[in-house]
Parts: sequence; structure tokens; C-alpha cells
Amino acid sequence: MKRRDFLQFGALGGAAALTGLPGCVPATKDERGGAPSAVPPFELDEKTIADLQRGMESGEYTARSLVEKYLARIEAVDKGGPRVNAIIEGNPDALEIADALDRERREGRVRGPLHGIPVVIKDNIDTADRMHTTAGSLALAASIAPRDSYVAQKLREAGAVLLAKANLSEWANFRSNRSSSGWSGRGGQTRNPYALNRNPCGSSSGSGAAVSANLCAVAIGTETDGSVVCPSSACGVVGVKPTVGLVGRSGIIPISHSQDTAGPMARTVTDAAILLGALTGVDPRDDATEAARGRAFTDYTQFLDPAGLKGARIGIVRNFFGFHDRVDAVMEAALAAMRDAGAEVIDEANIETKGKYGGDEYEVLLYEFKADLNAYLAGLAPEVGPRTLADLIAFNEAHADEEMPYFGQEIFLAAQEKGPLTDQKYLDALARSRRLTREEGIDAALKKHNLDALVAPTGGAAWPIDLINGDHFVGGSSSPAAVAGYPNVTVPAGFLFGLPVGISFFASAWSEPTLLKLAFAFEQATKVRRAPAFRSHAAL
Repeated sequence: MKRRDFLQFGALGGAAALTGLPGCVPATKDERGGAPSAVPPFELDEKTIADLQRGMESGEYTARSLVEKYLARIEAVDKGGPRVNAIIEGNPDALEIADALDRERREGRVRGPLHGIPVVIKDNIDTADRMHTTAGSLALAASIAPRDSYVAQKLREAGAVLLAKANLSEWANFRSNRSSSGWSGRGGQTRNPYALNRNPCGSSSGSGAAVSANLCAVAIGTETDGSVVCPSSACGVVGVKPTVGLVGRSGIIPISHSQDTAGPMARTVTDAAILLGALTGVDPRDDATEAARGRAFTDYTQFLDPAGLKGARIGIVRNFFGFHDRVDAVMEAALAAMRDAGAEVIDEANIETKGKYGGDEYEVLLYEFKADLNAYLAGLAPEVGPRTLADLIAFNEAHADEEMPYFGQEIFLAAQEKGPLTDQKYLDALARSRRLTREEGIDAALKKHNLDALVAPTGGAAWPIDLINGDHFVGGSSSPAAVAGYPNVTVPAGFLFGLPVGISFFASAWSEPTLLKLAFAFEQATKVRRAPAFRSHAAL
């Protein structure tokens, strides 16, 4: 298996029309990384949620003015200028929502830290408004969700402004083994804001690029295996892949009920913690969230401690190193910073089952994708069109020039061949993959060395966009936590040739408080994050 060792604007104008030929990058004469793109100064550049709230409290900003400023930024940077192409569709109701939230603030009602904060969400998350939910596919171009997803509902309740939907790897990167991350038939190719000819990685590519490029305050991505943490790493932001069940999945176009989860993407750990707290709760349409009762929090900022590494026992999952010597050098510097901050760093805390569960994971995902996607499609309005995976396959074949100009749908075809979830082959694969990543994987490593968390490189530096051959994924550590359904937090750790690289903190189920504490302390000790310069290509 090649793909990741399996995986791994309405209101603003049509993204596909503004993109031009997907994947095209302006030529440059400078072979040393190119001069930074001529991007105008942005008043909200690198502003945190707390910064924006202070501005609204003082009267410097309103929710409406924040929306206006971010929309102007999207026009200048995403649709014009460097053309990052992270946004697939704007919310035509965003200003009206902001006005209502400003009225509430004037009346003395502030719902919480997200009140009036513009948020971008991935285009596989249902919103019952005038935005479409398409997973980037032209097959669902007419789809308006019949009701909000649980994630959208929680964001609205918290007072967030749903600013826009982010482009993504079509069908969350589960259509072809040769796909280019960040490409969709509806949205074209998203670019990495650090080097525009480089890939933003993962299926939540638009969410990661949007946050990094300061097109919004924070964003929501989704992950099955790597699709929150990989774009966060490649785009130089913080990503939180929660325990499966901590965040409700109803109304999210699925791959796998065993592994899927939505998660925050932000420029700081604090902002990610704020966003995570707004998303938790028991989703009546997602049975997995029942397990979160008594384990979830609505405020994860309470766990953030700049001295959080002091006395912590951190295990190095050394068998996820070695795919690139310069990535290893970045990791060694990060580990040294943890030691300096008082952590006890234990080497060779390896996950001994690495490489033994990939086939089972892929088998599980094929089975669950067919079952779960068919159930989702069956709930859409009849006029949307496709009702089954078989219908989508037929649509892609009938619209091959638009939907399959670069890569095909061999994963779709493989999933379509699978039987029901009662098949013994599926049940055995699910049991094995969970055992190998849980009891004999992450849990075993933590117990053997008496650890608070494990660390490993999230991935390598972003590879060049390659629509002909697909992604060039060289290594990463997302799979154990993804397959186990355990949490994973990635934080910027360093740079290679001007491209960001992240480090992942992961542990057993419901360990988000510990992971966020460690990640925050590391972030405060290192302060690696720097805004992208939108260069034409990586500095050499």
C-alpha cells in the first residue's frame, strides 16, 4: 500500500473558477526560495482568541469588523496574491451572524471565549445554512445539509461565527492511492503557505493552510489517520486529534466510525484548547460519545501550565525516527528543550507493534467507509443525487474529465467490493488492529516505562505538489493513535529549508489534559511558530 502506508466561495466566488489550472504555481527566477509574495500587512496577523476578545471588549473590534477583515484577507491572500486556495466556500450569512452576536454583547451577554470569533470548518462537516457540504466532490455540489452537524451546533452555541468552509482532499483522501493531498474536484489544489509549490498535507489541508495563513482565527479539521496532525505539522500550526468519542461525529461525511474524529487546528495550544472545550459533549446521534461522560471538559485551558514539562516522563518512540536525518535533528533539539524544561526523557520507548497493523487498518476502513458513507448519503435530500457509494463511482466515471483528471478511484472500487460489518474478516481485522495499537502498542509502551506521554516526529517537511504521481509521504507517527482511537497533539518543533516540522505528543484514551499541558509547556519553552511568507518555493 502506497497511500500513507495506506493513508496517510459561494459568497467569495467559485473556488474552482478562481484557482485556474489546479496545481499551477507562478514561475520564479529565484532558485533560493523566492522572494516573499507581496502580501499586504494584516491587522489581525497572528492574533489569538484572547487578543480578539480584548479588542471586542474594548470596542476596538466588533464581531462584524473581524468578519470583514478576515473576508478581505481571504480575497487578498487566498483568492488573490499568492492564491493559497484554502477556502472552498464563504458563508453568505457570516455578517448577519456577527451582527446578532454584537447585539448580544451590547446587551451584556457573552457566551464564552468564542463569542464573535470567526472559525473556518472543513467541507465535510454539515451546516444547515446556505453553505454546501460536499467533501470536495462535484457529486455533492448541490448538497445543503438537512441539519447542523454536532460540531456546527456546538460552535453556534458557543457564539462562533462560521466564516467559511475549507477545501480538503476530496473524500478526505479516501478515493485513490495516487491522490494529491489538498486537491478536490470542486476546489482545486490547496497550497502550502510557506512554499506555494509544496503540499499542505492530509485531508484537512484547507483548514491547516487557512489557520497558518491567518485567514481565520481557528479552524476545524477531521482525522481518520493523520488528517489533522499532518496538515498542522506541514503548515506550522497546532493540531489536536481527540480521543474518538470526545467530539460528536454526527453530520460529518464519514470514512470510519472506528477512527474518525473532528479536532481543533490553531496557531497556539491555548486557542486549540479553547476550541476543543467548545466541541465536547454527548452527541445523541453518536453513540461513541457516551464513553466521554465524566471524562470530557468544557475548559481545557485549566490544564495549561508553562511548567508542565517539569517532572514529566516523556518516552521517545525511536522507531518512528530515521526517515530523514534533518527531521531527526529537529526532534533532537526539541527533546533537548524538553529536558531543559525539566522533563525526564526516556529513549527507546518504542511501539513494538509498528508495521504490524496497517493491513488490518486498511481492511477496516474499506468496510466501514462503504457502510458509513451509504448511511450518510441515505440521509440527504433526494434531489442531491447520489444515494450510495455505487452511485458515486458511477458519477465519477460519467464526469471523469472533471473528477478524475489526475488520479482515479481505486479505493472507492475496493470498498464497494466489501460486504456487511458482520463479516468475520472485518471483525477480526478490527479486533487485531485495536489490540496491536492499544494493549500491545501505546498502552504497553506507556506502562513499560511508566510514562506520561510518547513523542515522535509528526511527519517530514512538505513535499512538492505532484498531481501526476501523487503524494510523496516519507514518514510520520499518526497511525498508532489514529487506529487506537487515542488522542494526539502536534506542535511546531522546527524548520527544514523554511518548511515547518511538528512533534506529536500522544498517550492513552482521554489523556487530552496531560497532552495539552505538555504541548503547551513545550510551545512556551520553544516558541517555534512563525507566520508564513508565501514564498514561491522552499528555500534551498
